[in-house]
Amino acid sequence: MEDIIESLIHLSTPLLWLIFLIENVAITMGVLIIGKMLQQKFRSSQAVSYHYTAHEVWVCILTNTLNTVVTYVGFWLWKEGIIKISLTGWISIIPDFIILFMIMDLLMYIFHFIIHKTFLYHAIHQLHHLSVNPKPIDLFVLHPVETLCFGGLWLIVLVGHSFNLYAIILYLIVNVIFGMVGHLGMEPLPERIRSSPLLKYIGTSTFHHNHHQDVSHNFGFYTNLWDRLFGTFSKG
Repeated sequence: MEDIIESLIHLSTPLLWLIFLIENVAITMGVLIIGKMLQQKFRSSQAVSYHYTAHEVWVCILTNTLNTVVTYVGFWLWKEGIIKISLTGWISIIPDFIILFMIMDLLMYIFHFIIHKTFLYHAIHQLHHLSVNPKPIDLFVLHPVETLCFGGLWLIVLVGHSFNLYAIILYLIVNVIFGMVGHLGMEPLPERIRSSPLLKYIGTSTFHHNHHQDVSHNFGFYTNLWDRLFGTFSKG
């Protein structure tokens, strides 16, 4: 991994932009393909048929472009020593991942709550809620301002503390998984599993689907802890 990072430092700027764009497009394609496979595997009466509109595709392309900008800015901040990343210390991977997971969950809850309760909802966030029954592409159907704000939160957290590189990679993978599952438009997990002590506080597909059905509740992303704490939780 260190060799890969070292090689990135010496690449030209245009090539770095291309690599980061390919990375973001690959993530998007993975979400769309795997999301569709999950829907087919767990297809039931709850599944809603859909197709992707030209508008959704263009917004998705714009989101990928802006995510590429965020990726490059993060790389530049690291290259300039503003973001510090640890490449050693395997024992710190899990603690750093948990810190990232919980901090980002709280910050995104706060941001999500604010944009719903202010003029920002109609100004930027309503675009995402045009889909009452979410589908995989809706993870990327965001207003440009919202995309950059989420990216900005992520970069601020990285600037504020030195995290283990593998914890960051693990968090990014988990982040995509939660985003995809939250926009499946159906629930792959049986009720008995979702209600288990281990998973009852996790932001399941049903949890986020209910948010698209009722925009006044369920503002969390990875967990429903903050919704329970601040009285915005709903089982639907």
